[in-house]
Amino acid sequence: MKKITFFTILIVLIILSWFITSTFQSSVSTQPNRQFPTNLHTKELSNNFFPKPLHITAIGDSLTKGVGDETNQGGYLKYLQSDLLTLKSVKNVEIENFGVTGHRTIQLLDRMENETVKKSIQHADVVLITIGGNDMMKIVKDNFLNLQLDVFEAEIDNYEKRLNTILKTVRKNNTDAKIVLIGLYNPFLEWFSDIEEFQTVIDEWNATSKSVLNRYKDAYFVDISDVFLHSEENLLYEDHFHPNNRGYELIASKVFATFQSHIEVGGMYVQKNNND
Repeated sequence: MKKITFFTILIVLIILSWFITSTFQSSVSTQPNRQFPTNLHTKELSNNFFPKPLHITAIGDSLTKGVGDETNQGGYLKYLQSDLLTLKSVKNVEIENFGVTGHRTIQLLDRMENETVKKSIQHADVVLITIGGNDMMKIVKDNFLNLQLDVFEAEIDNYEKRLNTILKTVRKNNTDAKIVLIGLYNPFLEWFSDIEEFQTVIDEWNATSKSVLNRYKDAYFVDISDVFLHSEENLLYEDHFHPNNRGYELIASKVFATFQSHIEVGGMYVQKNNND
C-alpha cells in the first residue's frame, strides 16, 4: 500500500512538472520580444544636460583691451566671465583678448589676418567686438578747429563698409559663432553735456552698426550709450574717456543680458543657477 502511494505521488509530480514546464515555455514563446523605444530623448539629454566649456574671442580697441581697468584684468571681460560662470550650462569660460589700444576699423581688419587671431575665431563659440570709437576720434582730431556734423556723416558710409567687412571676415572663419558688437557711448558728456550734436552722432553711428549686424545670422548689438548718458555716478577713468572699473562692470551687465536673452551655451539658452 505504501508502494502504491509512493508511486502514485511520484507520477503526479512528474505530470505536474511537465505541465508547468510546457506552460512556461508556451507563455514565453507567445510573448512578443519587448524592446526599448528608440525615440526616447536620451540623445537630447546627453547633449544639453551637462555643462559645456565656452570659448570667447574678444577683438577690437581699448575697450576690449581694458584701458581704465585699475586691476589690469581685461575691463568688462573679467566681469562678464564671472557672470557667465554663474550659469548652470557653463562648465568654464576661456577668453582670448586681442584688443589693441587705438585700433580703428581699418586696423582691426589687418589684425584679423593674424594667424593666432584667425585660429581663435575659428574655435570660438562667441566673438565679442568693440570698435568705432577711434574712427570717430580721428574725425574729431582731424577737424578740431572746424568740427561739423557733416564730416561725421561723410565718414559713416566708410565705417559701415569696413564694419561689414569685419563681420564678413568673422563669418568666413567661423559660420556658427555668435557675434556680439558693443556699441559706442559719448565720452564727452562730462565736458560738453550741453552740446547735443555729439550724442546725435553717437546715435547715428550706433544705428548704422545695428543695420550692419541685421545682415548676419546670430549677430547682436549691445547698446551701452544709455549706461553713460543717464548715470549719476562717475563711470569714467581719470583720462575722462575710457570707462573706470564701475563703467566696465555696467558694460558687462549689458553684455551678459544679451547672453541670457539670445545666446545658447551647450545647446541651451543660458539660465542662472537656482542656487545663486
